[in-house]
Amino acid sequence: MPSNGEQVTTPLQRIANRARRSPDEPFNNLLHVLTKEFLADCFHALRKDAAAGVDRVTAHEYAQGLDDRLSDLVARIHRMGYHPQPVRRVYIPKDKKSLRPLGIPALEDKLVQEGMRRILEAIYEDEFLECSYGFRPKRSCHTALQALETTLTKHPVNYVIDADIKGFFDHVDHSQLLGCLEKRITDKRFLRYIIRFLKAGVVEQGQLLPSEGQGVPQGGVISPILSNIFLHYALDRWFTRQLLPTLRGYAALNRYADDFVICVQYPDEARHVMKELRERLTHCHLTLAEEKTRLIVFSAQESEKVRLSGLPAGTFDYLGFTHFWYKTRKGNRFIGRCTSRKKFRQKVRAMKDWLQSMQQTPIREIWPTLKAKLQGHFNYYGISGNTDGIRRFNYLTERLVFKQLNRCSQRRRWNWDEYKEFLQWYPLPQPRIVHRWWG
Repeated sequence: MPSNGEQVTTPLQRIANRARRSPDEPFNNLLHVLTKEFLADCFHALRKDAAAGVDRVTAHEYAQGLDDRLSDLVARIHRMGYHPQPVRRVYIPKDKKSLRPLGIPALEDKLVQEGMRRILEAIYEDEFLECSYGFRPKRSCHTALQALETTLTKHPVNYVIDADIKGFFDHVDHSQLLGCLEKRITDKRFLRYIIRFLKAGVVEQGQLLPSEGQGVPQGGVISPILSNIFLHYALDRWFTRQLLPTLRGYAALNRYADDFVICVQYPDEARHVMKELRERLTHCHLTLAEEKTRLIVFSAQESEKVRLSGLPAGTFDYLGFTHFWYKTRKGNRFIGRCTSRKKFRQKVRAMKDWLQSMQQTPIREIWPTLKAKLQGHFNYYGISGNTDGIRRFNYLTERLVFKQLNRCSQRRRWNWDEYKEFLQWYPLPQPRIVHRWWG
């Protein structure tokens, strides 16, 4: 038993404390953390309703005899006898014209990845910079947006680089990613398992597609933190420690996963940052999507110098919101945000497609899911200044549900007044601002 005042620490806490205390000291023994008790906790943290991988084993099936399964898994891990299975690839709608690939690992692979993800998070969380917001504890899209608003309103920003990395998750170079990991981790067995995950391959339409030395599967449990580690060295540290000291004016980076914007004070330096960014990404075997990357004027005080810069003034999209400056009747200037047109159309289309897929389902069964979908939309897009956006989405959703009720009804067709009376008895969530940042 520990003495009075002595703090009981877990292996992850000890790793995090050591990483914070000795940032230059590498870790050479990490697999000992993957015990049966640790993996059992990881299993309980996994989503139990997630799709199954190539082996078609569900969480409910894996839970049968969990103790014996975990004992066998730990034994295989420590004798290097564990080999990840290929990832099952499916495609989900990205927009009206394209699809997004999504990787679904086998459940046992998700379990091991979750354990390794926690270890990596304990090592790197204190090292990640303030400009990084994606897939980190106590951070979210909204903390990134709030920090961006502070940057734009409290600092002399006149230009914004709205950047997009072309196919980032498909083009992460394995050798460079391994080089990033080796800066803090020298445990060869731990690194070998990461390589095995990266090279496990993909099963698509029954065919095994081997890895070509690049890419991390979208949908993998470990993929977000591996991507964060790669971009920490490829972008965040490079911008903060190498590029920023060479600039005479203000500049700031705001990154959420592979989405990022750079705010700059002077036009010549904005162009310089664009040039250096292209060269840096090329060095890291990545490229900018030129059709989606823009340098725009974004200034509260549109001085003559800014207007004569020759750059287009306007808006930019980031994390699903269109950002713009606007002036109140009293002459005060604020950052305005509304749901971007692209995201708005995607969300309405997704709602329409889902309702059409539920045509044969009784309305009482789809109602809880419908309420959850609406509330989730309001929770994300309900930020100061976007009242019209969430109200419009709510109105269009109610119209779609009205049509759905008329399709499913076995009696005469509903009229709008009857439908509104129905909603009084079975109400849907109402649009409201969840994130208030003004005032």
